[in-house]
Amino acid sequence: MRKVLSVQNIACETLGTLQRLLKADGFEIESKSAQELKSASSAGYSAIVILGGPMAVYDNLPYLQKEQELIRDAIKNDVPVLGICLGSQLIAQAAGGHVFKGARKEIGLFDVSLSGEGKKGLFAGLESPMKVFQWHGDTYELPKEAEVLAYSDLYPQAFKIGSAYGIQFHLEVDRPMVESWIKEYDSEVRAEKLDRAKVAPKASEIERLAERCQKVYRNFVKINHL
Repeated sequence: MRKVLSVQNIACETLGTLQRLLKADGFEIESKSAQELKSASSAGYSAIVILGGPMAVYDNLPYLQKEQELIRDAIKNDVPVLGICLGSQLIAQAAGGHVFKGARKEIGLFDVSLSGEGKKGLFAGLESPMKVFQWHGDTYELPKEAEVLAYSDLYPQAFKIGSAYGIQFHLEVDRPMVESWIKEYDSEVRAEKLDRAKVAPKASEIERLAERCQKVYRNFVKINHL
């Protein structure tokens, strides 16, 4: 059976919409918390998904180093990796880039534009610019061999390096997940002086995010022959 490893950095940041899509395609999902990750081997997995979290790549946390070792092993062995938010930052750092605090946080719905490579590959069939859900304060300088797939006026937003794809934004979120984040990260919402009601996407926007998530998922599966 095809097995996908899902690495979770915090309980409230899950696969979301991706879980349903993976299960519908018959993948076995092996979920592990990053803190309990014992092995940095990608052997036996069809793909690896590394999810988000409030911690920073540059925090002195041993499990973040273990995740980077796993990413490097996957790239070395041509195992597809999808990193979301913190996951994308871990890919950038693991591949020789540099993660740092951004000029300002992006929390809520924002537009991102697709590069030519993005339109042909991971984001094929999607409009540019497109509205996505964001929740991050860090960004990255990518290694020179990385291909930028999406970007905004502020930051690179998605990239490919080897068999790994990093996406800074969240297409996988559903309403319960967003609502749990608003509660979990309440101090951050207040510090940024954000209106809680405006942070959460409307039902129609959640639906569009799910449609975009499905397209990106289908492209990821097709590109990597999963």
